[in-house]
Amino acid sequence: MAERLSAPLVLFAVLSACPAAHAQGALADPTRPPTIMAPEPAGDAALPSGRLQSILISATRKLAVIDGVTVPLGGKVDGATLVAIDETHVTLKRGEVIEMLKLYPNIERQSIEAAANKKESR
Repeated sequence: MAERLSAPLVLFAVLSACPAAHAQGALADPTRPPTIMAPEPAGDAALPSGRLQSILISATRKLAVIDGVTVPLGGKVDGATLVAIDETHVTLKRGEVIEMLKLYPNIERQSIEAAANKKESR
């Protein structure tokens, strides 16, 4: 008899707790990216201040992905012409103004010799 009563009591306890959990609101997804508002671009910016996301170089073509738009060498993005594509950066030109967008702007590359000299001086 005790076994028969314990199952319904457990079920009742679980079901009665559900509305309380629902009333607390949904749980936030910890993997969801933050919703940060990007600053508005200046109205008369000389060149786009786009973010270089990817560089694709093959034997037959060179492409860059800038702000989600795939731009071929010689193509235009926001009125600027893509004039050079390197392994780590691209060069945009609008009129006489030239801007370089780096793939990894916070990383400074150095030669192996320079890194070894820096390590030895410590």
